[in-house]
Amino acid sequence: MPVSVENSRIVYNGLKRSGVKIVSALPETWLVHLINMAEEDPDTTLVRLTREEEAIGISAGAHLAGVRSALLMQNHGFLAAINPIVSLAFLYKIPLLMLISYRGHMGERDPWQTQGGRFTEPVLKALDIPYDHLTNRMDVERQISEAQTLAESSLTPVALLLSRQLMWEA
Repeated sequence: MPVSVENSRIVYNGLKRSGVKIVSALPETWLVHLINMAEEDPDTTLVRLTREEEAIGISAGAHLAGVRSALLMQNHGFLAAINPIVSLAFLYKIPLLMLISYRGHMGERDPWQTQGGRFTEPVLKALDIPYDHLTNRMDVERQISEAQTLAESSLTPVALLLSRQLMWEA
C-alpha cells in the first residue's frame, strides 16, 4: 500500500498550525511525504539526521532558542533515542514533540518491524511519556495542537503514534 500524500499533508499542516519551524528526520517509508513537505517549505527548516538521537539535541537547541520543533521518526528510531531522551530532555526539561511511525503494529507485513511495534507503547509507558494514536484524519490537527501544548506546559516529551490507518492509502 502506498503512503497517503493527502493524510501526510494533513499531518504537516497540523505541525505548521502548531508553529513548528524545525523538523528533524531520517528517511523512512511512512514519513517520506512529510519529509519532502518540510524540505520544500521555505518557512520550515528540515534537519536530516544520521541517527535519531541527534534529533533530541536539535530540539533541545530549538527550545532554548525559542523555536518550536518536531521530531519525525520510526518507532525503532524512538527506541534508539532513549538515552538522550532521558539524559537530556528529561534532565533539562526539554519539551519534545515526537511523531513516531508505528511500525510493527496490527497488520504489519515486514517481520523486521514487529519487535519495535511490540515494545513502543510499553517503553512510552515505562518512561511516563504521554502519547496518543493518530488514526482519524479529522482529529489530527487537534491532536497535534494538544500534544504541542502538553509538551510545552509540562516541559517533557510527548509522542504521537502515526498509525497504518492514517498513513496508508485507503
